[in-house]
Amino acid sequence: MAHRVFNFAPGPATLPVPALKRAQGDLLDYQGTGIGILEHSHRKPSYMAVHAETKKLLRDLLEIPDGYSTLFMQGGARGQFAIVPMNLLHPGTTADYVVTGTWGEKAVAEAKLVGEAREAANTAGDDGKHTRVPALDEIAMAKDAAYLHLTTNNTIYGTQFFDFPDTGDVPLILDMSSDICWQPMDVSKADLIYAGAQKNLGIPGVTLVIIKDELIEKGRRDIPSIFQYRTIEKADSLQNTAPTFAIYMMRNVLAWMADQGGLEEMERRNRKKAGLIYDAISAAPDFYRCPVEEASRSVMNVVFRLPTEELEGVFVEEAAAAELMGIKGHRSVGGMRVSLYNSMSIEGAEKLAELMGAFAKANG
Repeated sequence: MAHRVFNFAPGPATLPVPALKRAQGDLLDYQGTGIGILEHSHRKPSYMAVHAETKKLLRDLLEIPDGYSTLFMQGGARGQFAIVPMNLLHPGTTADYVVTGTWGEKAVAEAKLVGEAREAANTAGDDGKHTRVPALDEIAMAKDAAYLHLTTNNTIYGTQFFDFPDTGDVPLILDMSSDICWQPMDVSKADLIYAGAQKNLGIPGVTLVIIKDELIEKGRRDIPSIFQYRTIEKADSLQNTAPTFAIYMMRNVLAWMADQGGLEEMERRNRKKAGLIYDAISAAPDFYRCPVEEASRSVMNVVFRLPTEELEGVFVEEAAAAELMGIKGHRSVGGMRVSLYNSMSIEGAEKLAELMGAFAKANG
């Protein structure tokens, strides 16, 4: 078996070894066709079966109800920042955004290029940083808003929503790029969910969109057809050459999740991993500091600081020597960021927690 380190990078993120091994064999010859999976046409029955299986796995794992479509798009979450308002922000209406970090800021900025958009909540402190998500009653949503958009997990600041507002007749749009499939969820609470694949679902190159069918039909028709959700839905995401390998890898990762016991098991592991790291922080309160309010602390991305930036640099070096990679925080906030997506093992979190304890004792 190839040598593997523990990869805590925020994305592209670690992948399950079984999913990688499955791809390894299919790169040269997919199912005896003599053609590697990278070379198969998106119109061939061999690839079409992968496409259909991926959609079925999503529907089964997330228990997606009838009346919703699953789309495979390109452009990442950043693309959806523009495509959502292009489709749903009709002239004369205003969209509401909950801003809890960098991605919410960028999303509302894109919407303002399309039409009218306002911040229904913004958790930035005096220093511009976000250390919590708002309580649901803090979200000042207009009753006639075109939609309410929020980012469910903030990779940079390490905050996460654990409940969503009841928006009534106002469509709820969720950017779940960094925490989709971390636990079971009631998809019917949202009208549109989107997620770049490169954290919990697979590799870069494909963006999953789960959208209520009636919302597709309400979408604008005065934008280029390639950006209309209805175009993607009617063509089964095959309106042009699909990102076939990225969808294939999503299939492999979803199949691995199902084999492991589904999203209930993913949640058990994720809470265990996050608990190990947060406990290591709590065990050395004079050495480690988590800037996030406890109720808002992310299960996917744990952030913390050490007493000095110099010690943070040494910690990163010692972690790398112990084959614990990718823990340096985002350049905009510094510190540490430990990404614990579904594919990260409990063993990896245990080893990092052990290092944290030893490092605090040696340097505190």
